Amino acid sequence: MTGNDLNSLISTDEPLLTALSNAAALLYHSLDRINWCGFYLFDGEKLVLGPFGGKPACTLIEMGKGVCGTAAAERKIVRVADVSEFPGHIACDPVSQSEIVLPIMLSDGSLFGVLDIDAPIKNRFTEKDERDLRDVVKILISKIDAILEKNPMRLV
Repeated sequence: MTGNDLNSLISTDEPLLTALSNAAALLYHSLDRINWCGFYLFDGEKLVLGPFGGKPACTLIEMGKGVCGTAAAERKIVRVADVSEFPGHIACDPVSQSEIVLPIMLSDGSLFGVLDIDAPIKNRFTEKDERDLRDVVKILISKIDAILEKNPMRLV
């Protein structure tokens, strides 16, 4: 999967929910050795489950809690080689053993949410994965910004 694939897939003329759903599906089916990939969206207080691929997931995550809440609160990428060693890890799927979470910060500096990817093996995510996913998030941010500029309140 390349950033070009994502860039081509997402149209800024479509609703935000459509863009996020297709992005989650593309990533889920493009990344090897993962068992969950999706978005948690920031509602102003907490993270709420958004579009994803994988088993049913936790629906609400408090800021600062678990890997997702920590990445969102600290506004930084969190890459965890072994989730059993992460203090306060939230085990939505006990099969998950490693995780990477990337905050999605819009161009105005506001937190939109996070991209969360889980794997059923330890040490799945490398520095290269982190760099590549950072590029994916940059594309997502440009698309989300453009969609919200056209219609700030329309999810569907």
